[in-house]
Amino acid sequence: MTTQGRRARAGRDGFTLVEVLAALAIASVIIIASAGLIRNVAIYFDRGTRGATETERLVLAVGRLAGDFGSARFVSRRTTDGTAIAFAAEQDSVVFVGAGGVASSSSDDELVSLTIEQDGDLRRLVRRRARWPEVRARFEDVTPKDPVVLVEGRLDMSFAFGRPTKEGALVWSSSWTGELALPRYVRLVLRDRETGADLLGEATFVVRADAPPACGRNNATPACLSQPPSAPIGPSKSERSAP
Repeated sequence: MTTQGRRARAGRDGFTLVEVLAALAIASVIIIASAGLIRNVAIYFDRGTRGATETERLVLAVGRLAGDFGSARFVSRRTTDGTAIAFAAEQDSVVFVGAGGVASSSSDDELVSLTIEQDGDLRRLVRRRARWPEVRARFEDVTPKDPVVLVEGRLDMSFAFGRPTKEGALVWSSSWTGELALPRYVRLVLRDRETGADLLGEATFVVRADAPPACGRNNATPACLSQPPSAPIGPSKSERSAP
């Protein structure tokens, strides 16, 4: 074979400059498309994971609140007017005494504080706690600590408090102050600010505490809160003088 023939064959075995440029262009398109696809998959995966995490957190928060309100104690506290029940609440805060051992290893009763706090567009439901003294104390003398964020987001949050009437109806109010008894139900309303969706279906928590027997008298006063639950009850003064 001559030298000229070998050169012609070598030229046919390689790629021309146009072919190389075309291949690079096709590869670039494939790489860009693949990168966009991977980015979209990552975004939706992150959204799905974040949504699952928020749902799990909401479930945990509901369980924590159910345990707290279910353990509410019918105990008294000192006030400037004398004695009142240890449960004070507004739409954005609830303070009460719960049984120990519910959310901690301590068996002592706890002061539980639930507050709705604002940080820009965000709302947070924050739980704090502190040991409740064995003797009657004032809420102002106990400082709740150990803050835990139960719920957080661009939400509208509020509490409501319900009591049954003699007719069996359920009456809701936006506050619970100066009352002689615990509310029977506590409702937490969580609404998405953008969509207006009710995230909890107006979840209702049951307060299961029982009052001391002395508070069952017709003429019972807040002083009955200081009487031990096991104390025997005799007829009241008005009942003894009645014919």
